[in-house]
Amino acid sequence: MRIILHIWRQRNAAEKGRMVRYEVPTVSEHMSFLEMLDVLNEDLIAKGEDPVAFDHDCREGICGMCGCMVNGMAHGPLPGTTLCQLHMRHFKDGDELYLEPWRARAFPVVKDLVVDRTAFDRLIAAGGFISVATGSAPDGNAIPVPKENAERSMDAAACIGCGACVAMCPNASASLFMGAKIAHLGLLPQGRPESEQRVEAMVAQARAELFGSCTNIGECEAVCPKEIKLSVIALMNREFLRAKWAGRAGLVDD
Repeated sequence: MRIILHIWRQRNAAEKGRMVRYEVPTVSEHMSFLEMLDVLNEDLIAKGEDPVAFDHDCREGICGMCGCMVNGMAHGPLPGTTLCQLHMRHFKDGDELYLEPWRARAFPVVKDLVVDRTAFDRLIAAGGFISVATGSAPDGNAIPVPKENAERSMDAAACIGCGACVAMCPNASASLFMGAKIAHLGLLPQGRPESEQRVEAMVAQARAELFGSCTNIGECEAVCPKEIKLSVIALMNREFLRAKWAGRAGLVDD
């Protein structure tokens, strides 16, 4: 089938970008979206033109590297799906698709559809870890964990850090990403000792990175390829308020 693409082309962060029209006349319905872009790039290289830059790695929906806006939707029209898992059978012959990079102040464009998401790395470095010495892997039943907490923690840990939540949020908020990290660590016993320090540090770093604030619009949950729920944001807010009140109580005691 034939697919018409309008792709954002931008040589680097300093230059202005623009939409460029391409036609891919030999698209198979069995191709993934990224394989379709590979076909386009092979054709561009054969013509001596600059191929379209886009992020990818595992192409199995695990690494979180891929992602762009497809007709205004992060990762495209299929819910619970990364861009690399999206297949061309979900489109029709002659469809026109508009491809743009993530749009957020904290995610500056590197080239074409590639953005710099190292702000997420700095958020994790600020507090998205536990520093307790855990030693080797303990026996599965050595530390009692309520079943509900274990399941909620595992659900939150599914976040792959792709950035779709930020790109789709009108405020460019990183709250779903942060909430997932705080939930999957804070719901388990190993993460509780540093829970207050963690949430305060990550919220402060998010402000420094110029991520916006959450206003409960819900676009982040709607486009998350791992279907992380808004409830992790509520948990993060509770942790943040608890940390602030604990700090205030400490000042009063002093």
